[in-house]
Order: sequence, then C-alpha cells, then structure tokens
Amino acid sequence: MSTTSFGLPEALRAYLLNNSVRETDLMRELRETTATLPMGRMQISPEQGQFMALLVQLLGARRCLEVGVFTGYSSLSVALALPSDGSIVACDVSKEWTEVARGFWERAGVAGKIDLRLAPAVETLDQLLADGRAGSFDFAFIDADKANYLAYYERSLQLVRRGGLIAVDNTLWSGRVADPEVKDADTEAIRELNSFLHRDERVSLSMLPVGDGLTLALKR
Repeated sequence: MSTTSFGLPEALRAYLLNNSVRETDLMRELRETTATLPMGRMQISPEQGQFMALLVQLLGARRCLEVGVFTGYSSLSVALALPSDGSIVACDVSKEWTEVARGFWERAGVAGKIDLRLAPAVETLDQLLADGRAGSFDFAFIDADKANYLAYYERSLQLVRRGGLIAVDNTLWSGRVADPEVKDADTEAIRELNSFLHRDERVSLSMLPVGDGLTLALKR
C-alpha cells in the first residue's frame, strides 16, 4: 500500500528514480492513470516493479503466480521480464480494477502471457494444487487482502518449486507493524505473517525496505 519506498527522503527517492528506474512510457501511463483512482495508493512503486522484474530474470522464471492484481502494474512489470513462453496466473476478485489491467496488458503485447482468474484467491490456489500444479511455479507475488496472507503464503509455498521465490508485499506496512499501539486487524495479520516467516525453516528469508516492505522467501 505504497507508491513509493517507505522512509526515503523525497530528494533521495528522486535521485533513485532518475538513476535506476527504466520505466517504459506505457508503464508510466498505467502508474499515472492508477494514481487518479480512489484506491490508487494500493499500487506498487516503480522501483519495486523493476526490482521484481530483475528477480524474475535472475531466477530464469517462466511460470509465475500473482495474488492481487489491482490495475496490473506488478503483473505488467513481471510479464515484460518473462521470456516469450513465460506465463502468469493472476488472481483477483475485482472486474473493475482488472479491466484497467487488461487494457494495458493488451497494449504492451503481454496479454497472452497472463491468465487472469477472477475468484477468491484461496479458491484459485486450491484449484491449482488440485490440478497437480504443486512445485510448478518459479515465482509468486502476494499483494492482496492482509487477513488471508498466511493462507496465501502456505499455498504459494506448495506451488513454487524448490529454489523458487515468494515475494510478499506490505510487510513494513508504513511502519505500523512496529507500533505496539496499532492493533487493527490488517496490522495484526501482517505481524502474524512476519513472525511466522521469521521462524519458518522451509525458506531462506530477507525483509527489505523496498516499497512498503517486501519480504523474500526462497523455498529450500
């Protein structure tokens, strides 16, 4: 839930953007379009999108999973980084927001790489497991309703291969996770996941101050 990396002074972030981010005109248009929408703050930052694209390239990923699409900036970033035979199973429940995503995917020429499934993500992930897709994904990105983060993580861990990577968004939650006075349901859900991941010996782990906090879990 942050369109910029948490805690960076504006001058330093501007320097980062000017000297690192290689955003296409279409990606910038999508980001600017999303910023005008009522829930525009849910969009990831361009530096995070570029970082995720680099991770996908480092993994040599071909099969990716996304839980939470919104207007499609993260899936567009990843799809553009995938080889021609790469694909993303993208999970969301909003036809309204994903219609924006579909338009930009089409314009970018990556719509054929993205299998959008409009249903509660737990149902979609369970169906993938029932279809024998366990261990078949290289990369998963989780950025959806916080109450189900742990459920999404457990299913994604089954779906990614050994050596596959799960990226979980919003794990710093604009600093609220570190404030003991903040006890709303979303914050508590993120705290629960963070604590669980810290103890989970099935993965190698790193929580990074990218965007609103991005935790990387590499399946051992």
